[in-house]
Amino acid sequence: MARPTREDSINRISIHKNGGYMYASTHSYTMTPEGKRKYSILHWGTVDQNLKFVPGPRYIYASLEERSKLIFPEGWDMSLADKLSGKRSQGRPAYQGDDVNRFYGDVWLLEQVALKTGIRQDLSTVFEGNAEMVNDILTLAFFPYLTGYTYNRLARWQRIARTPSRAELTPTMITRLTQSITESERMELFRLRAGRLEEGELCAVDSTSRSAYGDSLADIKWGRNKDRLPLEQTLEVVVYSLDSHMPIYYRTFPGNIPDSRSVETILTDLNHAGFPKVILITDRGYESLANLERYILRKQPMIMFVKVHQRLVMEKILELGPFAGRPDGMRIDAGTRIYHKQYEMAYDVSGKGGAIIEADRLKLNLYFDAERRGEELTSLDIAIESQRAALQAIKDAGEPLDDDVTIKKNYNWFHIEYDASDRTLVAFTVNGKKVDNARRASGFFANMTLGVEMGPMQALDAYGLRDEQEKYFQQMKGQMGFDKQRCWSEEGKTGRLFVLFTALIISSYIRHIWKTTNLKDTFSSTHEMLDEMRSIRCIEHKEKARFITPFVGSQLDICKAFGFDVPQGCAPTYMSKKKAEKKRGRPKKQHSIQLES
Repeated sequence: MARPTREDSINRISIHKNGGYMYASTHSYTMTPEGKRKYSILHWGTVDQNLKFVPGPRYIYASLEERSKLIFPEGWDMSLADKLSGKRSQGRPAYQGDDVNRFYGDVWLLEQVALKTGIRQDLSTVFEGNAEMVNDILTLAFFPYLTGYTYNRLARWQRIARTPSRAELTPTMITRLTQSITESERMELFRLRAGRLEEGELCAVDSTSRSAYGDSLADIKWGRNKDRLPLEQTLEVVVYSLDSHMPIYYRTFPGNIPDSRSVETILTDLNHAGFPKVILITDRGYESLANLERYILRKQPMIMFVKVHQRLVMEKILELGPFAGRPDGMRIDAGTRIYHKQYEMAYDVSGKGGAIIEADRLKLNLYFDAERRGEELTSLDIAIESQRAALQAIKDAGEPLDDDVTIKKNYNWFHIEYDASDRTLVAFTVNGKKVDNARRASGFFANMTLGVEMGPMQALDAYGLRDEQEKYFQQMKGQMGFDKQRCWSEEGKTGRLFVLFTALIISSYIRHIWKTTNLKDTFSSTHEMLDEMRSIRCIEHKEKARFITPFVGSQLDICKAFGFDVPQGCAPTYMSKKKAEKKRGRPKKQHSIQLES
């Protein structure tokens, strides 16, 4: 009879020798469908000849609960493991590494932003106090923003810049880190970020395509690539808070899925993560009757831009009757020179069990821009005449027409007859109904609101704030260097999107402060502002406490704009330490001495 296995045996550490190295390993197993055990060896670090344990990536990125289950042999030197985040002793130990003199100012600013936005605290909660993993993720988040390079150069950058991570993040370490991040940790981060939102915040929903180099990802598909690159792509959806000026949610979709088909998944995710009833703002890509009914059933407040050729909108335009310069019955906003009118809409939806759900304050806002109408009518006439001339030239030359899809795209304002045998053009006439509808709708645009009390111009102003999210996508693909997927595994993609989300929380807040303060008058971009901070250095000598070089000039203005205190001893002020003769009564207050910068 076989000896029974002890329950704690899979957590006992033993030495596994391989290739001249000694690994601290556990022997875990899984059960096969046949009921047999399949063992695997997990390496948690290495052991030297003196039985000193050196933690590896698996140990560093493990949770505190997982580390506590490991049973190490008696007599091993665990001093290096005791220095990790969860086991550090109190106090401020002196620096023990090599003497270094590294750039720090720009990294310091991003670290303060990570604290200000709460992302550091949230990451620490997600990873159960594993400070090493939090610091590594922040380092991965900072690097593309500060340098514009890919992660291949990260280890080199760490030699000249003091980063949150003390470990050298090689490509292997980065792969292991990103592949260790799970869906549970992603959702936990959303729950924590949701707790920082207020009910009724304006949140824009939009997507962007990202081309992918890897060909093994399930979500990469051929789609309509906005960058016109000959690569398959994924679709990245982001919900961006226009009140707190940072992203609050992300998800990736297959590259060929329409925006309108992603709404149900987004709403379900937001509900599962405990988001309050924020007001979602979407563009025409998310407009559909199915989505409108989803919003009504879920009682989800929203502002949705709608196409003027939709039946509900065209009915209201036709009710205005014929007009010459402007439609009757619409009011004008003097500031924007736009005419507007609001309609209350009744809409009932059948819910589960046959219950009837009535739309909460569903309103259609119709707008008319006289200048826009003139431009659209002129463009329409030019397009009709250009297509007429091109078709006449084809008919006179007797040339065969292109395929039907190309004809419909290039000559969309005409009815075309051709000989099916040789595809030669027989006749063409203007599509009168289509042209009349286009002329009727020119100058008009519309949106719908649900569950909010907003006038038409308030709704239009709220929708206009989406420009901030468009700048977010430009920053992601430009300054951040995340215009393409550079991973080949599903686990790696999950982790890299998590890091990207963290990075864009920080960069979005920095851009908001730069844009809304006088920093925009001094620096042409956030990168120029970070370049100004970079020259501040952190100097660390062995057995000594670190020190930071002084903050001077515009560096002080940057800290003031962000509301950050300059590190102790780095400001150009000095408190006199002269020992004065004691006098009776209350001591005189010492005034700070301002030094010339």
